[in-house]
Amino acid sequence: MPSHLALIPDGNRRWSRGHSLSLYKGYAFGIKKFMDFGMWAKSFGVKTITVWALSTENVKKRSRLELGVLYGLYIKSAKDPKILARLAKNHARVRIIGNLQMLPAKLKEALRYMERATQAYSDFTINILVGYGGKEDILYAFRNAQCRAEAAKGVDEEFLAKHIRTASIPDVDLIIRTSGEMRLSGFLPWQSNYSELYFAKKHWPEFEKHDLEMALRTFAQRERRFGR
Repeated sequence: MPSHLALIPDGNRRWSRGHSLSLYKGYAFGIKKFMDFGMWAKSFGVKTITVWALSTENVKKRSRLELGVLYGLYIKSAKDPKILARLAKNHARVRIIGNLQMLPAKLKEALRYMERATQAYSDFTINILVGYGGKEDILYAFRNAQCRAEAAKGVDEEFLAKHIRTASIPDVDLIIRTSGEMRLSGFLPWQSNYSELYFAKKHWPEFEKHDLEMALRTFAQRERRFGR
């Protein structure tokens, strides 16, 4: 069983169009599915999950209309009493990671609210990457003033691992990407060095518990050699 499971939930827009649904309804369904996914993963024994909720490229390249829909849903979800109660019931801690300076103030405040509301829990960790990009994550380390000062002493793996935005995220055992997309797109380049990859053909809103179980069974059958 992977200790750390990561997710790239692709296909919300394509699923919405295929079902004649608005973007709002499609993304809302995707958020609900992620909450289910987290609890399924916990029930299987996973300790940490990380989800890519919004990339730096999404923020820069998607329309204002689509971003407005996403921002509104994220704000609503972050303060939703039902979602917070479900997290509390499962002692699940949420951590928000990314370049939050890219985001509207109301969204940042809502995400931090969810983080504070769950900070006491430790049974299960949910890392949500918002305004995140793999290259930007590494560049962040070198642009940090403290980091530049320490760089004079020499740059090695330990140095970079300590200064990237995702420094608190452990190496990933298994990465699942949905909707038939077979690439990482810069997802956690530092932590995915020896991750196993699983590509599901289903669009994210169609992903079910038995699909996760299949991914975990596939992971269990693989031999991980870590370069040996």
